[in-house]
Amino acid sequence: MEAVLISFGAHAMALEDKLRSRMKNIKHKLMVMSGKGGVGKSTIATLIALKFAMKGWKVGIMDADLHGPSVPKLLGVEDSYMYKEQYGLTPVIGPFGIKVVSIYFLLSNRRSPIIWRGPLKSAFIRQILAEVAWGALDLLVIDLPPGTGDEPLTIAQTVKDIDGSVVVTIPSKVSRIVVERAIEFSRALKVPIIGIVENMYEVICPVCGHRFKIFKGEAASEIAELLRVKVLGRIPFDPELSEACDKGALAQYLGRDTIVRREVELISKAIEDYLRGIEH
Repeated sequence: MEAVLISFGAHAMALEDKLRSRMKNIKHKLMVMSGKGGVGKSTIATLIALKFAMKGWKVGIMDADLHGPSVPKLLGVEDSYMYKEQYGLTPVIGPFGIKVVSIYFLLSNRRSPIIWRGPLKSAFIRQILAEVAWGALDLLVIDLPPGTGDEPLTIAQTVKDIDGSVVVTIPSKVSRIVVERAIEFSRALKVPIIGIVENMYEVICPVCGHRFKIFKGEAASEIAELLRVKVLGRIPFDPELSEACDKGALAQYLGRDTIVRREVELISKAIEDYLRGIEH
């Protein structure tokens, strides 16, 4: 296998043809997005990918956050690299056979920041989407960077026929305006909103089981009613989940019987019902 060399001079038409060829083997495409950073979007995206893979689906996940890729760490594959082979860039294989793609796998110095302007980021994303040899997938989860900037716009316009988006939020006072922005962004690009996931909804005391809120903002149910979308689930804050993220052990964590796992099951079931519904 040879080291990956990305060339941005590829002809636009050839890239478009290659992209269509790659995408036609992917049955469903799902965007996971947030209006702001720090809400646990990448964790939720990874949990969704893991849950579908545990059900036997052929799953891929694209970490589209060029400046802060975290999916490789969450899945415990941060020591891996992608390579260019005969049929394109090979994804890294994660737990339960998940195919993982991230700019992180292409960096020789993983401590170096990505200092690129918008056009270069957009060109990189288009070429990666065209070059990755995903093979046949039942579901591709695209973990978008926070906000509504160049990267989310490029992906939404480049990947045709995205089935829907999931918006991740927390019940803070600034959530309503940023969630509204993310939802309107998705609607403007004609990507249906599957629903909202409310992360860090509450804390459960590990000793007595008492539940209490850590944010005093509007609940997702209020935001969802206002914006006419569904609440897919509410994930409580769990220190053990945070520890699993730090250790790259989300797959092992999701194998245990926890409130978080039960909520992830509800979220994945709602997404699956939606995806199966649009097949007919």
